[in-house]
Amino acid sequence: MESISITSPLVSADWLQSRLGSENLLILDASVPPIVPFTRHALPADLTARYIPGSLRFDYDTRVCDQNSSLPHMMPDVDFFSAQARELGINKDSAIVIYDDTGVYASPRAWWMFRAMGHDNVAVLNGGAVAWHQAGLEMSEQILTQASRPGNFEGQKSEEHFCDALVVYQLLNDKSCTILDARSAGRFYGRDPEPRDNLRGGHMPGACNMPFQQVLDDIHMKPVAELQNLFAQVAANDQKFIFTCGSGLSACILTLAAELAGYSRLTVYDGSWCEWGQPGKLPVEC
Repeated sequence: MESISITSPLVSADWLQSRLGSENLLILDASVPPIVPFTRHALPADLTARYIPGSLRFDYDTRVCDQNSSLPHMMPDVDFFSAQARELGINKDSAIVIYDDTGVYASPRAWWMFRAMGHDNVAVLNGGAVAWHQAGLEMSEQILTQASRPGNFEGQKSEEHFCDALVVYQLLNDKSCTILDARSAGRFYGRDPEPRDNLRGGHMPGACNMPFQQVLDDIHMKPVAELQNLFAQVAANDQKFIFTCGSGLSACILTLAAELAGYSRLTVYDGSWCEWGQPGKLPVEC
């Protein structure tokens, strides 16, 4: 089949199935176990064939991440990311579809990482492997961790897609920027303990709360119209967003939802509460 271009950040199982075999298509499994359990459908526990055929493992939790950081799955530098992508056979013109085994949970972060590296021909599979299985499509017991031949991917890192604590601190009182926290309301208001040790409870001063489950309809993203209504309650269309969560993972679910809703000034605070919530001088309120 001929090469394809991806025009939406979110694609369906039917869309992907009809394009299997496309010359430049690569399918990546970016599954990461949820650190906080949440209600969802999942693949049957006894299912041995759990992967979309031909997919490769994109492990940003332990491999494609900053190996020198004490914080979980921090964005690596452009050279390291590019080298890891080339090992997976990813090329400059690759059309990449990313899924996870939960629905839409871990895959949006991998999508945002590629976008941060200047690669726009990438999308999230709506519903992930669960939707693929529910559609009765073929699944495989095997997943590749390295391609048969390297790709020629070369990232060009954007400073707009991820930011650090200093940027967040400087924008705490900036009315043109909304800091949106994807954690649960209990964690946001300090009523529930953090799942990671030695972190304070609460949130950044002035931040708003939108638990990531609010943009999901079970395993799928909510329809665009519903996402637009949801975000319209928070900010105008030209608003700048900084998304945060516990570790920079579920923040990317909100990032995907915001882009689908038509917002474009989007940034993820990579360290998120794993960094901000540490004992120290960064301000916290409940």
